[in-house]
Amino acid sequence: MSYLDNIRTFVRVYELGSMSAAGRDLRISPAVTSARISQLEDYLGVRLFQRTTRNLTATEQGRAFYSGAVSVLEAVDQAEAQVMHLTDTPRGTLFVAAPLGAGRRLVAPEVPEFLAQYPEINLRMRLSDRTVDLTTEGLDLAFFLGQPEDSNLRMRKVADCRRVLCAAPQYVARHGNPQSGADLVKGGHNCLNLRYPGASEFQWMLNSPEGPKRFAVSGRYECDDGDVLTDWALAGEGIALKPVFEVAAHLAAKRLVPVAQQAAPVPVQMACLYTHRRHQDPKTRLFMDFMTQRMAASVHAAEASVADSLSAATD
Repeated sequence: MSYLDNIRTFVRVYELGSMSAAGRDLRISPAVTSARISQLEDYLGVRLFQRTTRNLTATEQGRAFYSGAVSVLEAVDQAEAQVMHLTDTPRGTLFVAAPLGAGRRLVAPEVPEFLAQYPEINLRMRLSDRTVDLTTEGLDLAFFLGQPEDSNLRMRKVADCRRVLCAAPQYVARHGNPQSGADLVKGGHNCLNLRYPGASEFQWMLNSPEGPKRFAVSGRYECDDGDVLTDWALAGEGIALKPVFEVAAHLAAKRLVPVAQQAAPVPVQMACLYTHRRHQDPKTRLFMDFMTQRMAASVHAAEASVADSLSAATD
Protein backbone atom coordinates (compact mmCIF):
# COMPACT_ATOMS: atom_id res chain seq x y z
CA MET A 1 0.00 0.00 0.00
CA SER A 2 3.04 2.31 0.28
CA TYR A 3 3.08 3.23 -3.42
CA LEU A 4 -0.69 3.80 -3.41
CA ASP A 5 -0.35 6.03 -0.33
CA ASN A 6 2.30 8.02 -2.18
CA ILE A 7 -0.04 8.48 -5.14
CA ARG A 8 -2.89 9.59 -2.87
CA THR A 9 -0.57 12.09 -1.22
CA PHE A 10 0.62 13.41 -4.59
CA VAL A 11 -2.97 13.93 -5.77
CA ARG A 12 -3.91 15.92 -2.66
CA VAL A 13 -0.74 18.04 -2.84
CA TYR A 14 -1.47 18.75 -6.52
CA GLU A 15 -5.11 19.66 -5.85
CA LEU A 16 -4.48 21.77 -2.76
CA GLY A 17 -1.22 23.31 -3.95
CA SER A 18 0.43 22.89 -0.58
CA MET A 19 2.34 20.19 1.29
CA SER A 20 1.03 21.38 4.64
CA ALA A 21 -2.59 21.60 3.44
CA ALA A 22 -2.39 18.10 1.96
CA GLY A 23 -0.88 16.78 5.18
CA ARG A 24 -3.70 18.27 7.23
CA ASP A 25 -6.26 16.85 4.83
CA LEU A 26 -4.72 13.36 5.00
CA ARG A 27 -3.96 13.65 8.72
CA ILE A 28 -0.26 13.07 8.32
CA SER A 29 2.65 15.26 9.32
CA PRO A 30 4.37 17.63 6.87
CA ALA A 31 7.48 15.46 7.12
CA VAL A 32 5.57 12.35 6.05
CA THR A 33 3.90 14.28 3.23
CA SER A 34 7.23 15.49 1.91
CA ALA A 35 8.78 12.04 2.29
CA ARG A 36 5.99 10.40 0.27
CA ILE A 37 6.41 12.90 -2.57
CA SER A 38 10.16 12.37 -2.55
CA GLN A 39 9.72 8.57 -2.65
CA LEU A 40 7.36 8.89 -5.60
CA GLU A 41 9.77 11.20 -7.44
CA ASP A 42 12.66 8.80 -6.81
CA TYR A 43 10.63 5.88 -8.11
CA LEU A 44 9.53 7.76 -11.26
CA GLY A 45 12.89 9.41 -11.76
CA VAL A 46 11.37 12.87 -12.31
CA ARG A 47 10.54 16.01 -10.37
CA LEU A 48 6.78 16.30 -9.83
CA PHE A 49 6.87 19.71 -8.15
CA GLN A 50 9.05 22.79 -8.23
CA ARG A 51 9.54 23.93 -4.63
CA THR A 52 10.57 27.32 -3.30
CA THR A 53 10.23 28.79 0.16
CA ARG A 54 7.01 30.51 -0.94
CA ASN A 55 5.49 28.44 -3.74
CA LEU A 56 4.91 24.90 -4.90
CA THR A 57 3.97 24.31 -8.52
CA ALA A 58 3.60 21.13 -10.55
CA THR A 59 6.18 20.45 -13.22
CA GLU A 60 5.23 19.35 -16.72
CA GLN A 61 5.83 15.77 -15.58
CA GLY A 62 3.68 16.36 -12.50
CA ARG A 63 0.79 17.67 -14.59
CA ALA A 64 1.05 14.68 -16.89
CA PHE A 65 1.17 12.23 -13.97
CA TYR A 66 -1.84 13.77 -12.21
CA SER A 67 -4.53 12.65 -14.65
CA GLY A 68 -3.21 9.08 -14.64
CA ALA A 69 -2.91 9.10 -10.85
CA VAL A 70 -6.54 10.18 -10.47
CA SER A 71 -7.62 7.36 -12.80
CA VAL A 72 -5.67 4.84 -10.72
CA LEU A 73 -7.30 5.99 -7.49
CA GLU A 74 -10.74 5.95 -9.08
CA ALA A 75 -10.16 2.40 -10.29
CA VAL A 76 -9.04 1.29 -6.83
CA ASP A 77 -12.04 2.98 -5.19
CA GLN A 78 -14.39 1.31 -7.65
CA ALA A 79 -12.81 -2.10 -7.06
CA GLU A 80 -13.11 -1.67 -3.30
CA ALA A 81 -16.75 -0.64 -3.69
CA GLN A 82 -17.50 -3.79 -5.68
CA VAL A 83 -15.92 -5.95 -2.98
CA MET A 84 -17.93 -4.18 -0.28
CA HIS A 85 -21.12 -4.83 -2.25
CA LEU A 86 -20.31 -8.53 -2.21
CA THR A 87 -19.25 -8.73 1.43
CA ASP A 88 -21.88 -6.32 2.78
CA THR A 89 -19.31 -4.77 5.10
CA PRO A 90 -18.90 -1.09 4.15
CA ARG A 91 -15.76 0.39 5.62
CA GLY A 92 -13.49 3.37 5.30
CA THR A 93 -13.65 7.09 6.01
CA LEU A 94 -16.41 9.44 4.85
CA PHE A 95 -15.60 13.10 4.31
CA VAL A 96 -18.78 15.17 4.64
CA ALA A 97 -19.46 18.93 4.57
CA ALA A 98 -22.54 20.84 5.69
CA PRO A 99 -23.60 24.42 6.50
CA LEU A 100 -23.05 25.33 10.13
CA GLY A 101 -26.70 25.48 11.18
CA ALA A 102 -27.80 22.38 9.29
CA GLY A 103 -24.71 20.48 10.31
CA ARG A 104 -25.14 21.22 13.99
CA ARG A 105 -28.90 20.68 14.18
CA LEU A 106 -29.69 18.12 11.50
CA VAL A 107 -26.59 16.12 10.57
CA ALA A 108 -24.45 15.83 13.71
CA PRO A 109 -27.23 14.50 16.01
CA GLU A 110 -27.82 11.56 13.62
CA VAL A 111 -24.17 10.57 13.12
CA PRO A 112 -23.80 8.37 16.25
CA GLU A 113 -26.69 6.13 15.20
CA PHE A 114 -25.28 5.74 11.69
CA LEU A 115 -21.80 4.87 12.95
CA ALA A 116 -23.31 2.42 15.46
CA GLN A 117 -24.96 0.60 12.55
CA TYR A 118 -21.74 0.57 10.52
CA PRO A 119 -18.84 0.24 12.98
CA GLU A 120 -16.17 -0.01 10.26
CA ILE A 121 -16.99 3.44 8.87
CA ASN A 122 -15.30 6.58 10.19
CA LEU A 123 -16.65 10.08 9.59
CA ARG A 124 -14.88 13.40 9.14
CA MET A 125 -17.34 16.31 9.07
CA ARG A 126 -16.54 19.88 8.09
CA LEU A 127 -19.00 22.65 8.88
CA SER A 128 -18.93 25.95 7.04
CA ASP A 129 -21.45 28.36 5.54
CA ARG A 130 -19.14 29.05 2.58
CA THR A 131 -19.41 27.18 -0.71
CA VAL A 132 -17.21 24.08 -0.74
CA ASP A 133 -15.54 22.31 -3.66
CA LEU A 134 -16.00 18.54 -3.47
CA THR A 135 -13.05 17.73 -5.72
CA THR A 136 -10.35 20.00 -4.38
CA GLU A 137 -11.38 19.43 -0.77
CA GLY A 138 -11.55 15.65 -1.06
CA LEU A 139 -15.20 15.41 -0.01
CA ASP A 140 -17.49 12.44 -0.57
CA LEU A 141 -20.63 14.56 -0.30
CA ALA A 142 -21.77 17.98 0.83
CA PHE A 143 -25.14 19.18 2.13
CA PHE A 144 -26.10 22.71 1.12
CA LEU A 145 -28.90 25.26 1.13
CA GLY A 146 -29.80 26.96 -2.14
CA GLN A 147 -28.92 26.15 -5.74
CA PRO A 148 -25.72 24.31 -6.75
CA GLU A 149 -23.19 26.22 -8.83
CA ASP A 150 -21.48 23.15 -10.33
CA SER A 151 -23.75 21.44 -12.87
CA ASN A 152 -21.32 18.51 -13.19
CA LEU A 153 -22.26 17.22 -9.75
CA ARG A 154 -25.17 14.97 -8.87
CA MET A 155 -27.81 16.26 -6.46
CA ARG A 156 -30.22 14.56 -4.10
CA LYS A 157 -32.94 16.76 -2.63
CA VAL A 158 -33.58 16.60 1.11
CA ALA A 159 -36.40 19.11 1.64
CA ASP A 160 -37.75 22.56 0.86
CA CYS A 161 -37.03 24.54 3.99
CA ARG A 162 -39.39 27.30 5.05
CA ARG A 163 -37.65 30.53 6.09
CA VAL A 164 -38.67 33.39 8.33
CA LEU A 165 -37.71 37.01 8.93
CA CYS A 166 -37.41 37.37 12.67
CA ALA A 167 -36.22 39.70 15.39
CA ALA A 168 -36.27 39.96 19.14
CA PRO A 169 -39.35 41.60 20.72
CA GLN A 170 -37.17 44.42 22.06
CA TYR A 171 -35.99 45.26 18.53
CA VAL A 172 -39.58 45.45 17.30
CA ALA A 173 -40.52 47.62 20.29
CA ARG A 174 -37.74 50.08 19.44
CA HIS A 175 -37.87 50.12 15.65
CA GLY A 176 -41.35 48.87 14.73
CA ASN A 177 -42.45 45.90 12.67
CA PRO A 178 -41.79 46.35 8.94
CA GLN A 179 -44.55 44.89 6.79
CA SER A 180 -42.88 44.54 3.39
CA GLY A 181 -39.54 44.22 1.66
CA ALA A 182 -39.71 47.90 0.78
CA ASP A 183 -40.12 48.72 4.48
CA LEU A 184 -36.94 46.77 5.23
CA VAL A 185 -34.97 48.77 2.67
CA LYS A 186 -36.46 52.24 3.17
CA GLY A 187 -37.11 52.02 6.89
CA GLY A 188 -33.45 51.91 7.86
CA HIS A 189 -33.76 48.51 9.50
CA ASN A 190 -30.59 46.75 10.58
CA CYS A 191 -30.61 43.52 8.55
CA LEU A 192 -28.17 40.87 9.75
CA ASN A 193 -26.34 39.50 6.73
CA LEU A 194 -24.63 36.18 6.11
CA ARG A 195 -21.58 36.95 4.00
CA TYR A 196 -18.29 35.22 3.42
CA PRO A 197 -15.36 35.54 0.98
CA GLY A 198 -16.53 34.68 -2.52
CA ALA A 199 -20.23 34.93 -1.69
CA SER A 200 -22.33 36.02 -4.66
CA GLU A 201 -25.69 36.52 -2.87
CA PHE A 202 -26.11 39.91 -1.20
CA GLN A 203 -29.87 40.32 -1.48
CA TRP A 204 -32.88 38.75 0.21
CA MET A 205 -35.41 36.94 -1.98
CA LEU A 206 -38.78 37.85 -0.51
CA ASN A 207 -42.39 37.61 -1.61
CA SER A 208 -44.09 40.77 -2.81
CA PRO A 209 -47.45 41.63 -4.43
CA GLU A 210 -45.71 41.18 -7.80
CA GLY A 211 -44.25 37.79 -6.80
CA PRO A 212 -40.79 36.81 -5.52
CA LYS A 213 -38.41 39.76 -5.66
CA ARG A 214 -34.85 40.52 -4.58
CA PHE A 215 -34.40 43.28 -2.02
CA ALA A 216 -31.04 44.95 -1.44
CA VAL A 217 -31.19 45.12 2.34
CA SER A 218 -28.40 46.61 4.41
CA GLY A 219 -27.15 46.61 7.97
CA ARG A 220 -24.18 47.18 10.21
CA TYR A 221 -23.69 43.51 11.09
CA GLU A 222 -22.25 40.82 8.85
CA CYS A 223 -20.80 37.40 9.62
CA ASP A 224 -19.95 34.13 7.88
CA ASP A 225 -21.50 32.09 10.71
CA GLY A 226 -25.29 31.92 10.68
CA ASP A 227 -25.48 31.12 14.40
CA VAL A 228 -23.73 34.40 15.20
CA LEU A 229 -26.49 36.20 13.28
CA THR A 230 -29.06 34.38 15.43
CA ASP A 231 -27.24 35.49 18.58
CA TRP A 232 -27.27 39.11 17.38
CA ALA A 233 -30.98 38.86 16.61
CA LEU A 234 -31.64 37.44 20.07
CA ALA A 235 -29.72 40.38 21.54
CA GLY A 236 -32.11 42.80 19.80
CA GLU A 237 -29.58 44.06 17.29
CA GLY A 238 -31.48 43.49 14.06
CA ILE A 239 -33.56 41.34 11.73
CA ALA A 240 -32.36 37.95 10.55
CA LEU A 241 -33.48 35.79 7.63
CA LYS A 242 -33.30 32.22 8.90
CA PRO A 243 -34.45 28.72 7.98
CA VAL A 244 -37.25 27.89 10.40
CA PHE A 245 -35.50 24.73 11.64
CA GLU A 246 -32.61 26.88 12.90
CA VAL A 247 -34.76 29.18 15.05
CA ALA A 248 -37.84 27.06 15.83
CA ALA A 249 -37.00 26.82 19.55
CA HIS A 250 -36.55 30.60 19.79
CA LEU A 251 -39.82 31.25 17.95
CA ALA A 252 -41.70 28.81 20.18
CA ALA A 253 -40.32 30.52 23.30
CA LYS A 254 -41.06 34.01 21.87
CA ARG A 255 -37.41 34.99 22.15
CA LEU A 256 -37.74 35.78 18.44
CA VAL A 257 -40.91 36.86 16.64
CA PRO A 258 -41.78 36.89 12.91
CA VAL A 259 -41.58 40.31 11.24
CA ALA A 260 -42.31 41.72 7.76
CA GLN A 261 -45.33 39.47 7.48
CA GLN A 262 -46.16 40.57 3.92
CA ALA A 263 -42.66 39.67 2.73
CA ALA A 264 -42.32 36.02 3.69
CA PRO A 265 -38.98 34.72 2.40
CA VAL A 266 -39.00 32.26 -0.47
CA PRO A 267 -38.30 28.70 0.82
CA VAL A 268 -34.78 27.43 0.30
CA GLN A 269 -33.87 24.00 -1.01
CA MET A 270 -31.74 21.69 1.11
CA ALA A 271 -29.95 19.01 -0.88
CA CYS A 272 -26.88 16.82 -1.01
CA LEU A 273 -24.20 17.10 -3.69
CA TYR A 274 -21.97 14.24 -4.77
CA THR A 275 -20.14 12.96 -7.82
CA HIS A 276 -21.31 9.96 -9.82
CA ARG A 277 -18.21 8.05 -8.75
CA ARG A 278 -18.86 8.70 -5.07
CA HIS A 279 -22.38 7.31 -5.35
CA GLN A 280 -20.91 3.97 -6.39
CA ASP A 281 -19.25 3.73 -2.98
CA PRO A 282 -21.57 1.78 -0.61
CA LYS A 283 -20.69 3.84 2.46
CA THR A 284 -21.47 7.09 0.65
CA ARG A 285 -24.79 5.80 -0.65
CA LEU A 286 -25.74 4.35 2.75
CA PHE A 287 -24.94 7.64 4.48
CA MET A 288 -27.04 9.62 2.00
CA ASP A 289 -29.98 7.23 2.35
CA PHE A 290 -29.78 7.31 6.13
CA MET A 291 -29.22 11.04 6.53
CA THR A 292 -31.64 12.48 3.97
CA GLN A 293 -34.60 10.66 5.53
CA ARG A 294 -33.79 11.84 9.05
CA MET A 295 -32.89 15.38 8.02
CA ALA A 296 -36.17 15.80 6.13
CA ALA A 297 -38.11 14.50 9.13
CA SER A 298 -36.31 16.94 11.46
CA VAL A 299 -37.00 19.90 9.15
CA HIS A 300 -40.70 19.06 8.94
CA ALA A 301 -40.96 18.53 12.70
CA ALA A 302 -39.34 21.89 13.43
CA GLU A 303 -41.66 23.69 11.03
CA ALA A 304 -44.71 21.94 12.45
CA SER A 305 -43.75 22.95 15.99
CA VAL A 306 -44.12 26.66 15.14
CA ALA A 307 -46.68 26.44 12.33
CA ASP A 308 -49.38 28.17 14.36
CA SER A 309 -47.25 31.18 15.26
CA LEU A 310 -46.03 31.55 11.67
CA SER A 311 -49.57 31.26 10.31
CA ALA A 312 -50.83 33.81 12.83
CA ALA A 313 -48.07 36.16 11.76
CA THR A 314 -49.10 36.00 8.12
CA ASP A 315 -52.89 36.17 8.61
